[in-house]
Amino acid sequence: MRALLQRVSEASVTVGEGVTGAIGPGILILLGIEDADGPEDIDWLVKKILSLRIFEDDDGKMNRSIVDTGGEVLVVSQFTLHARVKKGTRPSFDRAARPEIAIPLYERFVREIGEASGKTTATGEFGAMMKVALVIDGPVTIWIDTKNRE
Repeated sequence: MRALLQRVSEASVTVGEGVTGAIGPGILILLGIEDADGPEDIDWLVKKILSLRIFEDDDGKMNRSIVDTGGEVLVVSQFTLHARVKKGTRPSFDRAARPEIAIPLYERFVREIGEASGKTTATGEFGAMMKVALVIDGPVTIWIDTKNRE
């Protein structure tokens, strides 16, 4: 499971003509799921994201977590995080999980991060063409791959 986190002042996702999710200050999570992912990846990733100290304290140091700040979370499914570009010029997405595997894991991740943070989690729409708008704060961008935990 791969997650690209961006600390944002605001972010939203639009499908067609409607906004499906929007947040104020918090974290935008682009989430990519591969065939090898399972519930243990979700558990580890949720704990890691919610405990990361990527928000500034009163002294201007990144010393506060999303839980500490009461910030919001927006999760957008992003199978292209598993793109492989070793050969040629067209990315291969063969490691990205098919919808029958990815959708239940995506939904569980959204549910668990919401429960653990105590806040409603905004989302995009799995498998849809989405337009994501964001104002990156910092900029702070963090890449996490559950297969590289050490």
